[in-house]
Amino acid sequence: MDYLRALQKRYSVKKFDPAKKVSPEVLRNILEAGKLSASSLGLQPYKIFVVESEEMLKNLVPSFHNPSQISTCSHLIVIVSKKNIEANYVDGYFRHISEIREIPMENLGMFRKSIDTYTETNENVHLWAEKQTYIVLGNLMFAAALEQVDSCPMEGFKKENIEKTLNIDTEKESVAVTLALGYRSPDDEFQKMKKVRKPDEKLFKFI
Repeated sequence: MDYLRALQKRYSVKKFDPAKKVSPEVLRNILEAGKLSASSLGLQPYKIFVVESEEMLKNLVPSFHNPSQISTCSHLIVIVSKKNIEANYVDGYFRHISEIREIPMENLGMFRKSIDTYTETNENVHLWAEKQTYIVLGNLMFAAALEQVDSCPMEGFKKENIEKTLNIDTEKESVAVTLALGYRSPDDEFQKMKKVRKPDEKLFKFI
């Protein structure tokens, strides 16, 4: 599908068709787009939970202020960001670089030093990590639109409830944002509404 047409068709679904499920193959494509997202320093300071069991989705319904999406969606993606960038996390990152690119670890010294300097001196590293999750969110939504899968990004949730339900180590990680996936219900009235966006002259400034 042409990507502009796909984005025109996309909207934040308020109610999904619970009888329709995203196939494993299509879901894998969408997740791969998230995996390929740009990430500052390449560190990917986040984890992506893919909730697909009906039992777990049901358990998560009370965590959302508007439960209609969670109670009807095919899958719920929960993106969790790191609160700190530990030395052992960076160690693993560099071992992975060395293995994939077949570069000796000693050749990566300058890059490692720049990362250590940033992560050790940045008092707001948790905010930096959280911002990275929204890049992933955008790519997941775009890929879903191209796959003709509907979605709804959501921040209206009780973070502590989700973290408890998913057994997240809150000393190290925090829920940043969520994304429901599925196929729109025929009786979701929002799909009939025209998309409202700023006109070009108010949005773009060419210099």
